[in-house]
Amino acid sequence: NDVLAVKAREVLRATGYTHVQVRTSDGYLGWPENAPFNAIIVTCAPSRIPDALQAQLAEGGRMIIPVDVMMGQELILLTKVQGRLERKAVLPVRFVPMIDSSGREY
Repeated sequence: NDVLAVKAREVLRATGYTHVQVRTSDGYLGWPENAPFNAIIVTCAPSRIPDALQAQLAEGGRMIIPVDVMMGQELILLTKVQGRLERKAVLPVRFVPMIDSSGREY
């Protein structure tokens, strides 16, 4: 939502954060133009970890993401080591689902 992005820019600027980019788009696809990233934080739960986000993680980078599992959701920490992703379940969580532009869950 562009209104939220505008508000986020204002709040960040007002609190002294000047080197932050705010972007509104489909988070499932990540931000390939600015990849690779040392850290990726996902704040909504897809049914599986998006391939696009995995590919955009830098060597040594970490991603924290809530993911749907059989009986709920699990917060997962991924670390890219020698081109492979190490996966560690952190704890059970409850986040809103990740949805596409038509409102369908990923």
